[in-house]
Amino acid sequence: MRLSVTDAEITAKAIDLGVIQPGEQVPPQQRSRIVAAILQDKKPRTRAANVPVAQTIVVQPGSGIDIDGRPFPWVIQADAIEVTLDPSGSGLVRLTIPTLSVQITPPESEGENAP
Repeated sequence: MRLSVTDAEITAKAIDLGVIQPGEQVPPQQRSRIVAAILQDKKPRTRAANVPVAQTIVVQPGSGIDIDGRPFPWVIQADAIEVTLDPSGSGLVRLTIPTLSVQITPPESEGENAP
């Protein structure tokens, strides 16, 4: 898949980010960062309709994580929590959970047709 970004898009995003003022040129050393921001905005943010979404996540550094008012398992690596917030207050939280074993099972409908 080939991705392309025009100079006009780069200039508009640089102005939006406050890197430059209208009429100024984008500094060459900033172009790759601005292109990355554009591509991140273009990245599809899909979510399956049947995937549960937490209403609230409360991260209490050093003491735990509550999801929708219930404590989340203690095995979460506190140093590997990534939080991305939108201005609306919603966001995305990525956690690392160490394990000795991982098992992935297909949904019932797929498993019936498996050889």
